This record gives sequence, C-alpha cells and structure tokens, in this order.
Amino acid sequence: MSELRSLVPLDDVWDEMEVVERRLFEVSTSEDPYLTRIAQHLLTAGGKRYRPLLTVLASRLGPTRSHRSVEAAVAVELIHLGSLYHDDVIDEADTRRGATSVNANWSNTVAILAGDYLMAKASETAAASLSQESVRLLAATYADLVEGQTRELQLDFDLDHGVDDYERVIYLKTASLIRTSARLGAMAADAEPGVVEAVSRWATEVGMVFQIADDALDLVSTASQLGKPTGSDIREGKFTLPVLLALRGGDGSRVRRLLETPRPYPDEVVAEVIDLVKAGGHVEESLAAAGSRLDAASRSLEALPPGPVRDVLEDLGRYLVERVAGVTT
Repeated sequence: MSELRSLVPLDDVWDEMEVVERRLFEVSTSEDPYLTRIAQHLLTAGGKRYRPLLTVLASRLGPTRSHRSVEAAVAVELIHLGSLYHDDVIDEADTRRGATSVNANWSNTVAILAGDYLMAKASETAAASLSQESVRLLAATYADLVEGQTRELQLDFDLDHGVDDYERVIYLKTASLIRTSARLGAMAADAEPGVVEAVSRWATEVGMVFQIADDALDLVSTASQLGKPTGSDIREGKFTLPVLLALRGGDGSRVRRLLETPRPYPDEVVAEVIDLVKAGGHVEESLAAAGSRLDAASRSLEALPPGPVRDVLEDLGRYLVERVAGVTT
C-alpha cells in the first residue's frame, strides 16, 4: 500500500479510501458472527485495494461528489474478494495474502458460500446506491469473471493454445473488473460520456498489463517475494505469455518435451522451463507487449482533462511494468 500512496499523492483520495475501508467491513457484516468472520477473513488480511482506488480516482473526473463513489468502490472490491474465495477453491490454494486461505482454514464449501455472500452484498450495495446501468455493468462483469475462469480451466496443460486464447482469458478474468472499477467511478461522478469511455479504454489496457506483468513475476521473483513457489502457474498448467512465446521460440521443442512430462511436474522440470523462458528473452518479450498496451493506455488518457488525476493514472500504469523490470535487472 505504501507504494501506491507514493504514486497517488492526493490526500482527498486517501481520505475517501478510509471511508471505503470502513464500509467494506460494515457491508460484509452478517447477523451470523461465524459468516462475518469468514467473509472478512481476506479483508482483515489486507491487500492493495487497487480496484477501489481506481474507482475513487476515476470519480475525480466528473463534477459530482457524493457517497456513490464510495459505494461503487465497495461493490467492485466485494466482487473481487468473492472471486478470490472461489479461485482458491478451484486452485486448491493454501494461502492468500500471506494468510491461510478460507478453503484451507475451514472448507471448500464454506469458502464457496462466503464468496457467494460477498458477491450478493456487492449487488445489494450497487442496487441501493448506483444507477441501473451500473448494476447491469457489475452483473455483466461477474459473468465475465466466470467465463474467464471456465475458459482458463479448459486451457490447463494445453500446449497448443495460442496467445489470442491467453489474452481473452486475462481480459475476462482480470481486465474486465479493472475496467469496470474505473468506469463505475466516472459514472458515479456524472462524468461526460467521452471521459467515461476514455478512462474505460485506459483501464482495459492497464488491466491487461496488470496480468501480463503478474504472470511475468511468477517466473522471475523469489518464493519469498511472491508468497508462493516460483513457477506456480506452470505447476498448475497455466501457460502464460512468456511460456507460450517460449513454446514457439528456438527452444520450443525442448520446452514442449519438458511440459509433456507426467504430472505433477517435478521441481527440476519447472526450474528448467523457467530457465529456458528467461534465457530465450521471453520475459522481456512479454514486457515489451505490455509496454505496447501501456502506450495505448496513455493515448486514451489524452482525452481526459489535464490535471493531477490524469498524471496519477499515467504513473499507475507505468508502475505495473516497472515493478517487473526491477526484478529482472
């Protein structure tokens, strides 16, 4: 969070984020203390709150200041949290944000129910405070998340799917909610339609950059930096952009033979795949693709009024790529 604070030197934004934080705990409180404890497990564990931050920032692009920006930020974060509960069940994850995951601490059933509860509270929050268009957007985004997860499962351990398949999955699973986060904030502030569309385009590209960079980090960071073993995506059969590029590169046949090893992959197989990916320059190639998307995001910002919010959005996008480049150098 400290890194984001330095990138967003706007006191009023952080004042509003404190309100968002309080509302997240209020909205996720159930009459059943047991459900409250589970639903707030990841909230208590912390997190960057990147998505609600985008909502609050984008709300500065319109003329209206109201509680709607807070409620929109709460709704997007609750959808994000609910999706994490479900993801951890699917991935059989043991930890999340440095804490024991809900499914590991309680059970898969409890994690699914808590995720459903958070999704329901997101819908309730939006319906009470936001426009019908905003409620529809949140529902459509949740459908995107489910479709993205379904597509990803179909591609697990598939050595023949292409970059287009990968990009479609990361749009649905990651970029769609980041886009919605920014779009809802601008809509909550009654921003001009052109501004809403511009910040939505920016957020779509930045959402893609966010996931590409995250996938690269899985290959170049240490286990202590990641909070999970390096190469976890490979172990789970999720072949991200650097691996897909390596499969089509000069060492592609060797990478393919390694990934055809019977599962679960031995540690030495994962380590060799990572070495081949890095030696072939495919992490840098992936970051170059992310950089192209970042350029497109910057062009979208040109339609926004000059000022501190536009400058901050530019810095946030650049930060996503630079955090990976700092690890690889």
